[in-house]
Amino acid sequence: MSEFAKPEVEYFELLPLILVCGAAFLGVLVEAFVPRRFRYVSHVVVSLAALVGALVVVIRLAGTVDEHGDRARGLIAAVGSVAIDGPTLFMWGLLLVLAIGGVLLFAERQLDGGVSAFSGQASAMPGSEAERVASTKGLEHTEVFPLLLFSVTGMMLFPASNDLLTMFVALEVLSLPLYLLSGLARRRRLLSQEAALKYFLLGAFASAFFLYGAALTYGFAGSMEFGAIAEAVRGATGDHTLVLIGMGLLAVGVLFKVGAAPFQAWTPDVYQGAPTPLTAFMSAGTKVAAFGALMRLFYVAFGDDRWSWQPMLWVIAVLSMFVGAVLALTQTDIKRILAYSAVAHTGFILTGVIGVQTSSSLADGELTSLQAVLFYLATYGFTSLGAFAVVSLVRDAGGETTALSKWAGLGKRSPLVAGVFAFFLLAMAGIPLTSGFVGKLAVFSVALAAGAWPVVIAAVLASVVAAYLYIRVIKTMYFDEPVGDGPSVTLPSVLTAVTIAVSVAVTLMLGVLPGPLLDLAGLAGEFIR
Repeated sequence: MSEFAKPEVEYFELLPLILVCGAAFLGVLVEAFVPRRFRYVSHVVVSLAALVGALVVVIRLAGTVDEHGDRARGLIAAVGSVAIDGPTLFMWGLLLVLAIGGVLLFAERQLDGGVSAFSGQASAMPGSEAERVASTKGLEHTEVFPLLLFSVTGMMLFPASNDLLTMFVALEVLSLPLYLLSGLARRRRLLSQEAALKYFLLGAFASAFFLYGAALTYGFAGSMEFGAIAEAVRGATGDHTLVLIGMGLLAVGVLFKVGAAPFQAWTPDVYQGAPTPLTAFMSAGTKVAAFGALMRLFYVAFGDDRWSWQPMLWVIAVLSMFVGAVLALTQTDIKRILAYSAVAHTGFILTGVIGVQTSSSLADGELTSLQAVLFYLATYGFTSLGAFAVVSLVRDAGGETTALSKWAGLGKRSPLVAGVFAFFLLAMAGIPLTSGFVGKLAVFSVALAAGAWPVVIAAVLASVVAAYLYIRVIKTMYFDEPVGDGPSVTLPSVLTAVTIAVSVAVTLMLGVLPGPLLDLAGLAGEFIR
């Protein structure tokens, strides 16, 4: 019998994950033992302290990881299940910054008269006496903070996973809190609960596809680890049917999370029905995590068989761009417009993903597909976070209003809020001097270099359609006559104001001076193989 070998765990390298997950468990204990009147402050302090601490550790790790091969930096930790490399640290840093913004939006109380945007009593039926009593007493679910931290833990583990089993666990840890949070809106609760149910059912199907794909891939390679799968794909000389089916099923699970067509059906309903602070964070954080996992899966595990999956992503990218842009034109709700815009942006990001080339094909200093996608994820993350934060400010007599017709005249009623929202829309359209322009230029250039010019042409045409959509919203705010008394804008607390201000500053800075972040994404190197 062989001797038992004690596993070695790299605790310092895993410390960002440990801090965020530990804070989530601490939040559960706060709910159990801290009096109700102290829970809100306790949760906010614990959440922000954990996220900031984890961000500090990530920055520290970025300067200490060793080189691993020609273009990669980092190590394989946790007995081969977690890859802590340059791209992982970049995405961890981005996710933690976005999560800090999410906590600030979750903690906002001034917009709804002293309570948060989340339901006071989730177990009460909408319209019931119990709901009325909970609303009168100003009750709220402070459990949303540990749920957010659990989701952030899954988001951080998802792109860092080095085997299919860990990736599946991360997918579930990421998703389950979001299913719950989506049904906790204080206003329009029936719509919120419908969104949560749709998200859960469709997410369960996607998870099943992913798990079935993992089983088939294991049957082909005899291992769950990405390195072993890559070796099996590289050395395979017989029938590839099993691995192709497994690859396709795995793609379904991940493409569902990024909201790519034809797996985008959940996106508009969930974005519209979920509490707006959650929509803001989810729209940004989920894309970063899911695209990180998608690239690690296809670049590392199936990198030597890219001629099999690139045509599939060509089709999905083009489909996502046009489905998102065209269907957004038919929407009359701001959150649904931004949801279909997110679908279109998924197609644009996929344009960068399919621009992968071998290291020998890249000239010195040439932009890599990973570098371009990481930059685009950063630009879109801050733009989306800020845009949804602005949506939470526009009100009418019934509370937050997202009907496009109710936004008519907003430019006259509140020029600052309308101007900020218009700036975010122009960034999404890819107008020069915004981060969106540089992001699209980056992903289009790597796709062209890889020979995917048909996808780039389609992306340019879809961008024109999307630009018309954004201009239509701007025209409504500035040139349409208001309906009735018109929209009103509620003054937020410093928490939401800081989130919006930082999002504006980053969106402008990355449009005017994108070099430092592009260089940082380049320094991240490639995935460890």
